[in-house]
Amino acid sequence: MAIDVLSKEGTKVSSIELNQDIFGIEPNQHVLFEAVQLQRASLRQGNHAVKNRSAVRGGGRKPFKQKGTGNARQGTIRAPQFRGGGVVFGPTKRSYGFSMPKKMRKLALRSALSAKVNEEVLQVIDHLEMEAPKTKEFLAVLGNLGAAKKVLLVLENKDEVVEKSARNIPGVTVLTPAGLNVLDILSANHVIFTEGAIKKAEEVLV
Repeated sequence: MAIDVLSKEGTKVSSIELNQDIFGIEPNQHVLFEAVQLQRASLRQGNHAVKNRSAVRGGGRKPFKQKGTGNARQGTIRAPQFRGGGVVFGPTKRSYGFSMPKKMRKLALRSALSAKVNEEVLQVIDHLEMEAPKTKEFLAVLGNLGAAKKVLLVLENKDEVVEKSARNIPGVTVLTPAGLNVLDILSANHVIFTEGAIKKAEEVLV
């Protein structure tokens, strides 16, 4: 499977052969769903909590004697049936994260990348280097490539200058192959790899 390699100006400079086992498979919808659920669950803070009987303040003394009042027996005014009492089955702090087998995680990434190739929204550029952080210059590159709105840019290595140029643009995410994830890939309208990043991703996902 061959794909054009473009320059920053949007002109074709060469072509590259993509690994069919990574970029040309039939996307597995069930595994993609599981991977998205996993990521969204791990993003939840899970810091909701209520106070139970042992956590509320007060109620150390028995409110009235056990017998002779005509009322039901009570041991504390902080029991759940009283106003200000502890909550019985309220939420507690927890993690919503769960795990997936390594093979399923890799299959999900390959499925997401293949889906973008099928949609013809995955592009490859030869390189992307900038001398200084320039948002305007970065926007010009995206314009040359026809990429708008949500864009995922995958660089071979971390590049602070490019990241600073892109961070003020809404909807643009910059990653390296090691940080590739299903949610960012599927959320993007355009996925742009540098030529070096494609080779690195193939090494990671093979």
